[in-house]
Amino acid sequence: MTRYPRDLRGYGRTTPDPQWPGAARVAISMVLNFEEGGENCVLHGDAASEAFLSDIAGAAQWPGQRHWNMESIYDYGARAGFWRLHRLFTSLNLPLTIYGVATALARAPEQVAAMKEAGWEIASHGLKWVEHKDMPEDQERAQIAEAIRLHTEVVGARPRGWYTGRCSVNTVRLTAEEGGFDWISDTYDDDLPYWIEAGERDQLVIPYTLEANDMRFATAPGYIEGEQFFTYLKDSFDTLYAEGLDGAPKMFSVGLHNRLIGRPGKLAGLKRFLEYARGHEGVWFATRGQIAAHWAATHPPIRRERPSQMSRARFIEVFGGIYEHSPWIAERAFDLELGPAHDCHEGMASALARIFRSASADERLGVLAAHPDLAGKLAQAKRLTAESTSEQASAGLDALSDGERATFEALNTQYTKKFGFPFIIAVKDNTKASILHAFHRRLANSRNDELAEACAQVERIAWHRLSALDL
Repeated sequence: MTRYPRDLRGYGRTTPDPQWPGAARVAISMVLNFEEGGENCVLHGDAASEAFLSDIAGAAQWPGQRHWNMESIYDYGARAGFWRLHRLFTSLNLPLTIYGVATALARAPEQVAAMKEAGWEIASHGLKWVEHKDMPEDQERAQIAEAIRLHTEVVGARPRGWYTGRCSVNTVRLTAEEGGFDWISDTYDDDLPYWIEAGERDQLVIPYTLEANDMRFATAPGYIEGEQFFTYLKDSFDTLYAEGLDGAPKMFSVGLHNRLIGRPGKLAGLKRFLEYARGHEGVWFATRGQIAAHWAATHPPIRRERPSQMSRARFIEVFGGIYEHSPWIAERAFDLELGPAHDCHEGMASALARIFRSASADERLGVLAAHPDLAGKLAQAKRLTAESTSEQASAGLDALSDGERATFEALNTQYTKKFGFPFIIAVKDNTKASILHAFHRRLANSRNDELAEACAQVERIAWHRLSALDL
């Protein structure tokens, strides 16, 4: 058995209506990363200097040395950039979520006081602003715990939200398992919040962004002037706002950094965007905590049985009858690489059809032969499967006149004699009249063409049966 953990389906073709407060067409989450003083630095006990997200082109770590220019750029973020952003957001009375690195917050008491005075949400951005990709799981778990402890000590309350950023493959699971976060954001995979299951606990995930993010000022390809940042944010906003008008509201995350957007030339683009977005009706500026509270109240988690998580016995019990009297198809499908993408009727239709299509010619013929005649003797004797009984009844084949029954029996006999298997059609797509028309049309087919048509109809019947399940 192979199970694929990545969720490439998400909400699928129809996203839920978030029902944002005030019937807002888009929810905007502005996020300010406070990392200055928590980055790689030998002063912090790290092996080398920082090399990430600064205005130094081609920056590289300096092992065992302080990088004075890098430190100075980070210092600018705390000393000047933060206060410029503080003045902007407080003057506009806009909410802000802080991603606060715990050790950086501990080195910035005046800034923390200003965040609290402004009523901003202060979430955790980890213990230190360092890479976690190679960190052993037990060490990362310990750092999460220490980040919470230090954050609580510095801010006066434990963080209710979490974003590591430079995370590992274990980060989302570990923060969810910690059990104290209303939301976590170490994903970039959707425009709406969603729930994940962490053992017995349901964890809300609010996806973040690396593209509507001023980090692009420090990466290539990226922004080189504030106008480009404004244009990208505006285009993103306009697209999402239009989707909201069409009945599919989303959320829009914008990522900011003191040392980047806090520079005067870059800030101008942000200011233009905020003024532009505020000029529209139906825009909800909210902290991630507010979004999380709304989502939890409006769209609470609902646990359901998922095909990719079923035992073999349960899987065969549920899907063994989808292909008429052919449970072997479900048995083989269980061993495919199933994942969240298969936890819907389209996904299971694909998995089961793959087994049917890859089966031997004799096996496929056996599936065809397992189907009953339409309105035949088994139906009259009430010996059809429950699925077949319901399907034939949907087209009125359970209430034929004597003349109609004789017509069907004659056509069944003629068809089976010519092709060697019963006439198969997805009756839920048809009426009694269209079935009779198809009978006559398909009797003129070659055996190869009719074999292909019959197999396609078997798959269509399976699709209908799966659609009726609560997947």
